[in-house]
Parts: sequence; C-alpha cells; structure tokens
Amino acid sequence: MRYMGVNEIREKFLSFFESKGCLRLASFPLVPKNDASLLLINSGMAPMKAWFKGSEVPPRRRVTTCQKCIRTPDIERVGITARHGTFFEMLGNFSFGDYFKHEATAWAWEFFTKVMEIPEEKLWVSIYENDDEARDIWVNEVGVSPDRIVKLGKEDNFWEHGTGPCGPCSEIYFDRGEEYGCNSPDCGVGCDCDRYMEVWNLVFTQYDKDEEGNYNPLPKPNIDTGMGLERLAVVMQGVDNLFEVDTVQDVMKHISRIAGVEYKQDEQKDISLRVITDHIRSTVMMISDGVIPSNEGRGYVLRRLLRRAARHGKLLGIDRPFLFEVAATVIDASKSAYNELEEKRDYITKIVKKEEERFDATIDNGLVVLNQYIEDALSKGAAELTGEEAFKLHDTYGFPLDLTVEMAKEKGLDVDTEGFAAEMEKQKQTAKNARKDGSSWDGDNNYDFENVTAPTEFKGYDNSKLTLDAKILGIVSEGEVSALISEGESGIIVTDQTPFYAEMGGQEGDKGVITKDGGAAKVNYTKKTGDGVYLHEVTVVEGEFALSDTVEMEVNRENRLSIARNHTATHILHKALKETLGTHVAQAGSLVTSERLRFDFSHFEAMTQKQLDEVERKVNDIILDCEPVTVRELPIEEAKKLGATAQFGEKYGDVVRVVSIGDYSVEFCGGTHLTNSARCGLFKLISESGVASGVRRIEAVTGNGVLKYMEQKDALIERTAQALKTNLLGEIDIKAEAAMNELKEVQKAAEAIKAKLAAAKAQDIMTSVKHVGDIDVLTAQLDGTSVDGLKNIADKFKEKEECGVIVLAANTDGKITFVAMATKEAVKRGVHAGQIIRSVTAVAGGKGGGKPDMAQGGGQDASKIDDALAKVDDLVLEMTR
Repeated sequence: MRYMGVNEIREKFLSFFESKGCLRLASFPLVPKNDASLLLINSGMAPMKAWFKGSEVPPRRRVTTCQKCIRTPDIERVGITARHGTFFEMLGNFSFGDYFKHEATAWAWEFFTKVMEIPEEKLWVSIYENDDEARDIWVNEVGVSPDRIVKLGKEDNFWEHGTGPCGPCSEIYFDRGEEYGCNSPDCGVGCDCDRYMEVWNLVFTQYDKDEEGNYNPLPKPNIDTGMGLERLAVVMQGVDNLFEVDTVQDVMKHISRIAGVEYKQDEQKDISLRVITDHIRSTVMMISDGVIPSNEGRGYVLRRLLRRAARHGKLLGIDRPFLFEVAATVIDASKSAYNELEEKRDYITKIVKKEEERFDATIDNGLVVLNQYIEDALSKGAAELTGEEAFKLHDTYGFPLDLTVEMAKEKGLDVDTEGFAAEMEKQKQTAKNARKDGSSWDGDNNYDFENVTAPTEFKGYDNSKLTLDAKILGIVSEGEVSALISEGESGIIVTDQTPFYAEMGGQEGDKGVITKDGGAAKVNYTKKTGDGVYLHEVTVVEGEFALSDTVEMEVNRENRLSIARNHTATHILHKALKETLGTHVAQAGSLVTSERLRFDFSHFEAMTQKQLDEVERKVNDIILDCEPVTVRELPIEEAKKLGATAQFGEKYGDVVRVVSIGDYSVEFCGGTHLTNSARCGLFKLISESGVASGVRRIEAVTGNGVLKYMEQKDALIERTAQALKTNLLGEIDIKAEAAMNELKEVQKAAEAIKAKLAAAKAQDIMTSVKHVGDIDVLTAQLDGTSVDGLKNIADKFKEKEECGVIVLAANTDGKITFVAMATKEAVKRGVHAGQIIRSVTAVAGGKGGGKPDMAQGGGQDASKIDDALAKVDDLVLEMTR
C-alpha cells in the first residue's frame, strides 16, 4: 500500500468506474437546483434525487462523481476535535435501475485491493443483519472471509428517510491498528473508538416504504455509494485525521506561516488552526459556486464560516486581513479537479478580502454595543443578555453569537440563546416568504398524461419559422386531465412537437395561438416539466380541441423577436460588464422578457455613472457593428476551449449549445436569439441597484422598449416644463436651479423661526424644573416639535443646569418621539439617559435607548405620554440613591 495524494486518489476512483461503464460527471454546484429541502448539497446523491425518483431521466444509468459537499450541523465542534469538518469531497458510483449488489460489492473490493492495493487483512465488511443476500455475495462471489463480515442492526446498516425508496447498507471498514483502539475486549467494527474507520458505504436501494410501514420491493433497485475522499486519503497516507492529509496540510501550513505558530505545539492554537483551515476551504468552494455573504440562507452560512475563521485568526494574533491569501492556496490545491476555482480566482479572493475588511470594521462597532449591553445588564442586576440583544449584535454588527456568549461569560452573564434562535427563525421565515417564486405560472406540472411517453420535440429556434403542425397528446381542462377542452375553458395542451419556447434559463416562455378548422386557442405561456414535456397554457376562444387532433401551432413572432432582442443584448451586456469592471464579474441570475431584461451579477459596490455610461456605449457599439449571431452544438470541452461562459446555476451534458456574437461574446445558452446584433436596434440602461451583498442588478430595454422609454422621458420633461412655467425645454435646468435656491432660502428662514420658537419654549418650560434629590429634573410634552427641535431645547437646558436631567416628548403628525439628556454631573451621580428612555418609551408602547448622557426613542400610544413622563422622577431617584 503506497502513499497517494488526494488528487491522485480522486482521479484513480473516477477512472476506475469509467472503466466499468459509468459516466463521469463533474461535481454539481453546492447550491441545490430545484430542491428547496436543502440549503447546500451535503452528499453525493443529493443532486441526483430526481434521477433516483424517476422524475427526470439521467444522462446514463451508470454514473460516477466526486461531489463537493458542505455540512454545518456540528460547526461548533469543528476545531475542538479533529474529526469534524464542514467541507468534504464525496466519491460515489451510482446505478439507476442498472447494476446492483453483485457488481457494487465486487467493484468496491476490486478498487480497494487491486487499485489502491490495500491489504485484505486490513479490511472488514458490515452488512444489515437480515441481508443474507449481501452476505452470500461477499463470501461466495467476492471471496471475503466470513469471519471478516459483521452483522449490524437497522440503526447502523439500513438507509431510510421517512417513506419512499430505502434499503440495507453494506460498509467497508479499515483497521488502523491497536494503537488507535480503546483496549476494550469488545472493540471491533462498530466501536466508537478510532481503530475501525468506516471508509465506504454501499446503499442497496431495493424497497419502497409505504405509509403503513410495509417494505415493497422496487421493480428496478438502485445503487448509491458514498466514500469520503479525505477519509480514504487518511488511510492511504497513514495520518491521524483529515487535517493531516496533503491538500489540507498545505492550507494549514500557510496559516501557520502567517501566524508564526506550529501545529501540535499548543492545543488552543491547534483549535484555531483547524477552524481556519476547514472554514476557508468551505468558503472558497461556496463562493466559486455562486454563494455570496449575507444575513440569511446559505449566504449566512458563508458569512458565519468566514467570520468564525477571521475571529480565530485574531486569537492567533493575526491583526490584518489574511484569509484571502490562504484562499489562493485552497485554489491551488484543488484547481486540477475543479476548473472553476482557477477561472474565478480573482473573484473569490476579492469577495473573501471584502468580507474580512467588513468584519474588521463591524467587530469594533459591535464591541462598543456589546459592552453597553453588558453594562446595562449588570446595572439592572440581570443574569443574562436578551436574545433580542444578541440577535441585534449578530444581524446589525455581524457579531458572532459564540463571541457574544464568550464575552458575556467573562462578565458573569449568560446569553438567552433560545431567544436568539427565535429571532433568527423569525428572520429566516421572513426571508423564506420573500423568496417564494413569483412566476406567473400557477399550474401543477405533475400531470399523468397517458399518451405522453417521450419529451416534446422542440422545433422553434429559427425565428423565421414559427409555425408547424402537431398532434395533441395531452389535455388539461380547468385543472383536470381530460380528453377535451372547449370554448371558454382554460388549461394545458401537450403536443408531440412545438415551435413554442418553454420558460428556461431565465427566458420567459412563448405566447401565440393553436388553431384547427373551427377551433382556436390562445397560448398565454409555455413551460416544461423536468422530463422535457412542453406545457402550453391556453384559453380556448373558439370551438374545442380533443386528443389526437392535428393542430397548427403559431408563435407570436413580434413577442418572440422582442425576447430575442433582449436575450442577445444580455449576452453582450455580460461581456461589456467583464471588460469594464473586471473578470470577477459572474452571472448571478437573469430574466429575459419581451419588455425588458434584468441581469444580476457579482460585484462588490455600486457602479459609478462613468462605468454605466461605458457599459452602455460598449453594448451599443456591438449592436451598431452588425455582428453576426451564430449558434453551434459542440462537445463541452471544445466549447470551453473557445472560452464559452456557462450560465448561472445550469448543469450541462457532454454536448452544449454555444451562442457567439461575432468575436465578442461566446456563451453556453439554450435560449432564442437574433441572427445579427443590429436587430437589437438600441440598448438603454434603465437602472443599476444592489439586490444582495456582493450582487448588483442591471435592468435595460432594447428595440421598441427604447422607443417607449424615450416617449416616457419626453412626457416627463414636458410635464416638468409646465410645472416650472416655461415653454423652452432648454431652460428647465435653469428654472429648476432657481426654484431650489428659492426653496433653500425659505427653509433657512423657517429654521431661524423654529430656533426662536425653541428658545422661547425652552424659556417657558424652565419654570417647571423640579428637584429630585440633588438632581434638577424637567419633563414636558411639546407636540408639533421635531426631533431636532427637542434636542435643541434639551441642549439649552444642559447649558443652564449643572446637574440635571431633561426628558421631552412630542406627538408630531402622529409620530411619538421621546428625547432625554443628562448633564455630566448627573451622569457621575448615576443617571443613565438610555435606561430612562428605555423605561418611559415602554410605557407608551414603544422602545428606545442610547448613551448615559443622551438617548431617544419612540412610542405607539399617545394617551400614555403623560404616564410615561410621570415615571421619570422615580427613575432618577432610583438611579441616584
């Protein structure tokens, strides 16, 4: 058994299963596609659920992959032990109704003993206790000695998740030797010690569990195997744990050099080294697959990993951004397997550095707020910080919960982590509701069409040939599968072939008509199912349509061309953005309709007007250059050599459709396009905005959309001219400037009047000062006064009083405001304006807070303002005892 590096092991595994007829697929992105049940891909089979369920057809019935995976349930344990990690690579070979136990077991043993040359005496096999078939195959066909096979119960060797496909497992273990054992006489396969390491799990999915708990045999059983690449590397390299395998050690050694520390010299420093090593690996992989740091969903997972790593850097004494440097080592270690790492190197390192810098800036602000919370809690005799406070630190200041807990504990305080979790859940639910699909398609795609046995044949790429005859194979009328759909009814028509493009890749579906003698139906939208059946959403306006009818399908040509203009322009825009902003720009989503285009892309800051103008000019230059738009189908590797850019979130087969616009833009794309860039007409940027941390959005129009935009602008200019009372459009800016100058003068005069009124009010209320102990206290309700007005009055009070407190309230235009200030001497004697505001606003159904000398807040119930102000005297007395 010779030493093998991680990259060599990965290649040997994939090549071996290719030799067994398996199709080698690249790792799916970590962001799940069409699977709301997962935040991030966490196993080799997770991206293939649809293939296992049979709802989609796999590219081949035998597949092998090395899948990037992220698991974060044990994130708090990462670093503390060397067993836990968030990122790992899962080797797998899969069968979708093809080979089964005989082949899966034989090939696993062959790979271990022949390819890896692992001695048989080091290997053990576990099986499900009732799976006699598996035992017979291992013993009689594979040749494993019966005394090296261990039967385990359902908990260990049977895979199931609720109802549905399930089955027994068989696992292969590696005996690491007595030095890793627990010295128990019962130590063996299944023991919790480190001697017998489970390396490979073979799942035999042969049953379908029903609601009654019955295990019904599947007509076509599947194979799902999973083996952690890092675990196998531990075996092949003879090291203790995953943090010591070659590619992971490269990363850790880089961190050690920056920090000036060595691994295995100090346990606390080792924890930090392991945390940073694991988290930066996860970070790099997530960013390369399109995840951006944010405060919800997978973006929150990424931000948490990054900031946890940054904090452990500070614990190692690293007082500058450094993770972006280590990210480069992660890329170098894995780029041979994941080409996208090299392609996005600059983008990945910039995102990491930007987040590090943001964390450095926010953690200092967060410390100020946290210390204030701690001070408030101690002054009130509280035992813990509230969940709301911990959440605000996390959400507003990016302060990690574990750091809040640690610092509070140092002061003898607990943290309401359950309350924090409740606040987090509230935020997640809000975000989840906001992310609901806004598609106009409300129908159920899962119809059982008896006559539909194959995907619909699409014949609509040629914009000049948008009509063809087709046969009706399926009908849905008013939500039910039917043999007939009649005038006035809405539903779905499925045909054997179609010129209608279905919604896909960000491009909206076609509209048009379906006709026959005595019948006409309006096609309102087109979508397709996961297995390629096109669903034409229709409203029948004349006659009726029945199964087996021959009909004429006709796409709305003008609508199609408008979509094509915007789609072709989107490709040009993508390239123009890369040229203007840098190669880190990557598509993060798009929407192409007949009216406009929307393009989301990775960038860290708002674009300047100069950059926007440059992008718009570049796009229009390509349009006016009349560049030919060509479409080719090429092997994917050949397409990549041409520099073709992949679309966000899409998975591609061996042959891809490549759209080229002259020599300017080359992209993978399945959408419909023009034949020449000139047919876009003109391109006009409408807006640029931020949609998430690190993601910008551009909206634009082309062709007739530009004309409509110009008409709207002309109408706006005309209305503005009328409002400014001028007939000369060229004078609008002069008139507007004059009006603004006049307004400023009026505002200045108004402010002067307000200041005089405030001084008068201050003078009037000074007669109401009370003495509470040694503190002068003034409270008043001054309705109609702005916040600034209240602060001015309070400032004048502080100028006149040496030791005093003032609390003012105002109900202005339905908004209730409280302001409190305390002089330096009053603060020295124990007065805290922030605590006063927190108490009085609560009486009025609101909340607020602030510093000891100044605070403000709001209320909800105007009828409680008097009660709230009446509480001030008691609060001051209690504070100064």
